[in-house]
Amino acid sequence: MERSLLTRTMALVPGPVTVVTTLDADGKPWGFTASSFSSVSLDPPLVSVCLDKGASTHAAFTTAGHFLINVLAEEQHTVARRFATSGIDRFAAGDMDTCELGLPGLHGTSVRVACSMHSIVDAGDHSILIGRVEEAYTSDRTPLVYYNRSFARPASNPDRAEQDIRASHIADW
Repeated sequence: MERSLLTRTMALVPGPVTVVTTLDADGKPWGFTASSFSSVSLDPPLVSVCLDKGASTHAAFTTAGHFLINVLAEEQHTVARRFATSGIDRFAAGDMDTCELGLPGLHGTSVRVACSMHSIVDAGDHSILIGRVEEAYTSDRTPLVYYNRSFARPASNPDRAEQDIRASHIADW
């Protein structure tokens, strides 16, 4: 498949916007923005996130024992942009605090998932970081989504009756 076709195709698949953080052996914080976050397994509890091998953060994450996935809330798009920008101090804004497992995290997120490194899988120009979930934080905040090269928010939840109708149609497929 042609690279540009794959890029255009995957742009139409919505994904959660996350900022993934860790600390290196010297205690220096590292982080990057990703929309490739997914659950992998319930037993054991595993999740994954993908990291470009050319990223400045790659060495820090592939040698880290733990990492924290911050699923951003809809109003946190500026944080996503900052952690996607190269050549800047991504932590200079001072909005990261010590959170689960002592890792740098962002308050006001939709979800935070703290992981120990389970494995790293070679996947072409990316590494798949597979983390064993150690701790989690959830809130009622609406998550930020990346779709068609833009930030978006999921539609509001319909009332329960509408959800039941949709679920019954899906079950009929």
